Amino acid sequence: MKYTHLGRSGIKVSRLCLGTMNFGPLTNESDSFAIMDRALELGINFFDTANVYGWKIGEGVTEQIIGRWLAQGNGRRDRIVLATKVYGKMGEGPNDRGLSAYHIVRACEDSLRRLKTDHIDLYQMHHIDRETPWEEIWQAMEQLHRQGKVLYFGSSNFAGWQITLAQCEAKKRNFMGLISEQSIYNLTARTIELEVAPACRKLGIGIIPWSPLGGGLLGGVLGKISEGRRAKEPVLEKVKRYRSQLEAYENLCSEMGESPANVALAWLLSHPFVTAPIVGPRTLKQLEDLQRSLEIQLSDETLRKLDEIWPGPGGEAPEAYAW
Repeated sequence: MKYTHLGRSGIKVSRLCLGTMNFGPLTNESDSFAIMDRALELGINFFDTANVYGWKIGEGVTEQIIGRWLAQGNGRRDRIVLATKVYGKMGEGPNDRGLSAYHIVRACEDSLRRLKTDHIDLYQMHHIDRETPWEEIWQAMEQLHRQGKVLYFGSSNFAGWQITLAQCEAKKRNFMGLISEQSIYNLTARTIELEVAPACRKLGIGIIPWSPLGGGLLGGVLGKISEGRRAKEPVLEKVKRYRSQLEAYENLCSEMGESPANVALAWLLSHPFVTAPIVGPRTLKQLEDLQRSLEIQLSDETLRKLDEIWPGPGGEAPEAYAW
């Protein structure tokens, strides 16, 4: 396994991050335990979850599964960098979501209880809260930091200007602020190259791509179109829309002798601003197969071909759209 610093922080994380969103809804507890055990054996030390995962309001199903896995001991907690998120709806009350100080503090306490740990390594804001001032957000985060309940902070699904504003407000308070941004980023979704990626690079914020395989499109979908969730209507519609590009992509991967999923991950890993793509395996085999992505070195010619198949926005803003 390869490791890198998470943004400008001193902490090091594996170049692949274990996403746990499938734990509970699609992967049962015993299989989830096996995947986490195997991840440790492979050297993956970066685990990502969220209080809303499991999709039962207020229950934190996935966090509970991880908590029971950690409770088995044998040094599990000390071997991982544990990340979770706050923002989503966790109850029916008016203050049971968002980034108010009231909700942040309560949500953190609830996540700690479910995860059966005394601290969260990376606490991420799952979305921007346009109704809460940054002075309130950072005050709540500072409180958690002083109490030793959270070590680092990150954002998710923020725009470039929102990341910059958050950092400016943190700097006013002599607070470190954000060290990571979790964004949708893959060959089919490259919008963050306009402003989010440049902002993060300038500010020393590591990018953690979610949906690195484009919801399965980049995982060899044409050869698996009749299987499971890939046979559902939304996926079929996307396949129809991108069929010519998918055919060119999968043919290129075949010529390389590599799986489409691993090429998609290798492309993300080739970007200096990317810390670790989030992989969300449903099975042990999926987890093990994806390790190959760490060994693939894409040539300049291959990168050029990938850009031709999956063109980005044209570079950074404003040059991408202005002279």
